[in-house]
Amino acid sequence: MLTYDRVYYDGHWQAPLGAGAMTVVSSATEAVVGRVPEGTPADVQRAVQAARCAFLSWSQTPREERAQWLERLADALAPRVEALATVMTHEVGCSLRFSTKVQAEFPISMLRMSATWLREATFEYPLGSSLIVREPAGVVACITPWNYPLHQVMCKVAPALAAGCTIVLKPPEIAPLSAFMLAEAVHAIGLPAGVFNVVSGTGPVVGEALVTDEHVDMVSFTGSLRAGRRVAALAGDGIRKVCLELGGKSPCVVLEDAPFDRAIAAGVNSAMQNSGQTCSAFTRLLVPRARQDEALALVSAQLDRLPMGDPFAEGTRLGPLASAAQRDRVLGFIAQGQSEGARLVRGGGRPAHLPVGFYVEPTVFADVRSDMVIAQEEIFGPVLAVMPYDTEAEAVRLANDSIYGLAAGVWAGTPERALQVARQIRAGQVDINGGRFNPMAPFGGYKKSGLGRENGPLALEEYLQTKAIQQ
Repeated sequence: MLTYDRVYYDGHWQAPLGAGAMTVVSSATEAVVGRVPEGTPADVQRAVQAARCAFLSWSQTPREERAQWLERLADALAPRVEALATVMTHEVGCSLRFSTKVQAEFPISMLRMSATWLREATFEYPLGSSLIVREPAGVVACITPWNYPLHQVMCKVAPALAAGCTIVLKPPEIAPLSAFMLAEAVHAIGLPAGVFNVVSGTGPVVGEALVTDEHVDMVSFTGSLRAGRRVAALAGDGIRKVCLELGGKSPCVVLEDAPFDRAIAAGVNSAMQNSGQTCSAFTRLLVPRARQDEALALVSAQLDRLPMGDPFAEGTRLGPLASAAQRDRVLGFIAQGQSEGARLVRGGGRPAHLPVGFYVEPTVFADVRSDMVIAQEEIFGPVLAVMPYDTEAEAVRLANDSIYGLAAGVWAGTPERALQVARQIRAGQVDINGGRFNPMAPFGGYKKSGLGRENGPLALEEYLQTKAIQQ
């Protein structure tokens, strides 16, 4: 049980200005495992003022010194990996192994990589008679999602701090604990007061107060399309820069000459990552119509290798969803898929052997058409839509038939053919023939998947403004 009764701003743990509290429930046991304050607009105002006061000195701090602060923070988080992983396994439901590697260790690596990218960055250069100067954007409001609580925090915080910005973070309501543990590490290393601040609370209250505060220069948001629209509208009213990482309905295109066993297994693993609670998951599997049954057999065989159970148990690959509301939402989509005429070939309900926890069976639909809701909406659960196609051109059309454009996968008999198809897909990242995740590559999407990019050296660009000095 982790209980925090204060928010963190101006270098200190501060008593919140409201009396409300939010409980954190374990996705596996349904027991309360934590509490954090329910912040108010007044708390936001004070935190933003602290960030504004700290900005002048932090933005002028030499880059090497900022890089060293990032490395100190990474060092302070390293001994906390086990505790962080345990907390996020409770909050999100992913296996402890996944939490350790992805939810806890990767954010620490992001700090170290950002320090390296900061040292290598070019912040000014001559262009004709001008000196082009890249300067910190200012105070950044970071609003983060629950599916990768610390991972998504660090994808914003690390490059923003590296760029010289100061931060006010609003963590997600159902998974806020790792953000408070991060604040403990920040406090332990003595990061200058006001550079990093945390105010927990709800989106409509704390989130909107942050986005509309006149002293906030930029908003970086990750979450749903609906919430992203609201953030963009409020930020736009104040002419604030926004970086939006929103939803996805990512296709995995398996061409007829692809190595089917490897391609289908990889597609299933992607769709089920974090029990489907991943924005870039390949939740649409596009296969040649004549080989759909073969693909379905391979899908089922791969799911047999992904046991569902207690996320703290050895060998578990699929855990529960993050909340009762998310479980019910996913079950609603499954019912809608059946009503639309998609063929349910596996799963479809709650596992009988796991009566406690927010579990949903890995679910597979076949004969899914592009006009079905389950082919268009981001379900955010362990649901895979298998979509047959007749020609390569139709496969490309189906892959692009989405309001989203975050990620995609293409499998073909040769890298050349896979690359040719990948170039036709409107998505921010495309993996060909099982290409591995690259933390140096920019992450973000086309269309309604968002604006801007995270990860890698280009992430610094999001947190900079450009000035031309004529000489």
